[in-house]
Amino acid sequence: MSDTQKGFSERIKERLQHWGVLAAVVLVAFLIGLVPMWLMARSNAAERDAAQTQLRRSEISNLLSSSIVEARRGEYETARQQTSEFFTRLRAEDDKADEGFLNADQRTKLKPIFAERDTAITMLAQRDPAALDRLTGFYEVFVQTVPPARPSAQP
Repeated sequence: MSDTQKGFSERIKERLQHWGVLAAVVLVAFLIGLVPMWLMARSNAAERDAAQTQLRRSEISNLLSSSIVEARRGEYETARQQTSEFFTRLRAEDDKADEGFLNADQRTKLKPIFAERDTAITMLAQRDPAALDRLTGFYEVFVQTVPPARPSAQP
């Protein structure tokens, strides 16, 4: 091989090494920026999921509370609709098993109120004042079984 070809070959190797080092530096810089952002996104996703779970729990509890207030005011149809929605959403959480906010013990403790669902809704449809006591009993069982979540301290 001639000296010209060796010099040309060495220059190509030097350029390839130069570009390889440059590519490695760019990759490291990219990863230095990516990793903290990925960790932050993961943390934010976990906080968002916890907030959504807490929101679902509060919405379900509020539906039952509102139905009690509406029944007390004599608005039985509104109370019936809210009670029905309460049971629908609570059933959805129950069906999620461990994916929802109810644990196995809580699901077991809530079974009796599911058994009384149709009776309570029928009582509300018939404008029976005794439905108020039934709803209050549901609320007591629900609050004792599923205590309100405590908000996490924000940094």
